[in-house]
Amino acid sequence: MVIEMEETLLVRCLGNSKIVDFLDNRLFDYAKDEIIENLKMGRVTFFKYWKELENFGVVNKTRKIGKSKLYKLNEENEIVQKLMMLDSALCKKTMEKAVREELAKQAITA
Repeated sequence: MVIEMEETLLVRCLGNSKIVDFLDNRLFDYAKDEIIENLKMGRVTFFKYWKELENFGVVNKTRKIGKSKLYKLNEENEIVQKLMMLDSALCKKTMEKAVREELAKQAITA
């Protein structure tokens, strides 16, 4: 028996996490084709999620070069801000764990 799972609101809003992760490089903005190419993602998959990212204001258009529109994460968006806070908290916890493990290892060898 195959059970079809509906997408959660989080997945609908944020789309494929690879897109958000790629756009997390805050120094640059990107054209849609650049994102697709760098992620090696199918166009259909990309556009399935991209529309929702725009609708929820997670990404915004920054400028236009020729016919290409460039986009980046909208850091003023509440969703993006909370994701950045979550990322920061996860990094902090990971670092704390690594420090504890290193201190424990040093205590054993001392």
